[in-house]
Amino acid sequence: MIRPSPLRRLAALAAVLAVVATFLTACGSSQPRNLLESIRNGKVILGTKFDQPGMGLQKPDGSVVGFDPTVSEFVVDHIADQLGVAHPKISWRETPSAQRETLINNGEVDMIAATYSINTARASKVAFAGPYLVTYQGLLVRKDDDSLNSLTDLNNGKKLCSVSGSTPAQNVKAQLTGVQLQEYDTYSSCVEALRRGKVDALTTDETILAGYSNRYPGEFKLVSMTYPKDACVKDALKKAGAPFSKERYGIGMPKEYPDAVDAVNDALRAMLVAPPGGKSPWEAALREYLGDKDVDAFTQRANDPSVDYDLLPSVGDLDFLNSTSTPCEGAA
Repeated sequence: MIRPSPLRRLAALAAVLAVVATFLTACGSSQPRNLLESIRNGKVILGTKFDQPGMGLQKPDGSVVGFDPTVSEFVVDHIADQLGVAHPKISWRETPSAQRETLINNGEVDMIAATYSINTARASKVAFAGPYLVTYQGLLVRKDDDSLNSLTDLNNGKKLCSVSGSTPAQNVKAQLTGVQLQEYDTYSSCVEALRRGKVDALTTDETILAGYSNRYPGEFKLVSMTYPKDACVKDALKKAGAPFSKERYGIGMPKEYPDAVDAVNDALRAMLVAPPGGKSPWEAALREYLGDKDVDAFTQRANDPSVDYDLLPSVGDLDFLNSTSTPCEGAA
């Protein structure tokens, strides 16, 4: 048996170590990234969606546009200005919903703004800045469909589309047994099915629906959703007339760096400030990517004291995570 020389053994070991190092670099550091440190170093990695028109969409040239990316850009540039350093170079990372906490905690992104609803389960794994937007579950229907003007109109054998396993769609099905639920892999597939007349409505967050509506001008309209009767949802009582699924979007970050969370909150507050006689950068971005028509409707609804809807967020206020729900006793 011929044994390899010590030099050959060392060369082989070096080659193995190089492969391992390359693998670890590609997978990202196991240490969570510090946004403030990344900004000082001039390079940040920001997570967002790549497939949601209006909120986060990758264009054919590789650039990323939408309300969430615009919020992220404002945040990092504002923090850079406060630190007295140049605006950092931004690298975008697609962040599917199921991978967001892992990407943050594995050090693959500095922060994520990606229609990222703040809830107790997620807040136990990552820190949240914000909220920076309040939204609700709604319906997207064809503009010329006069038979769908409320949630209960779905009960007459209408076909409702949502993404496979969607909790909002299942809630609608539980409320309206006459709905035919059609599940697709993506919201884009649902939109195409709606355009072709294969389904009658699509349900998810209104901001996402408004982005699709703005992408196809004149084809769709949004319909607000409220509970038609008292209902027990996840052991909580939802009263008739209450809006479906109030969502507060936040920016997900590592728990290890509270100063970075504070800096992001300060930037979000600055984005909400409107100059005299003008629009805030926040409102300007919302109107650019979701369209004036739907933003006007959201604003008018939020200003109506007779309904329980909001639009403007209370940045830094996460007390809603500790709120208690009304027990289900008495639900129909």
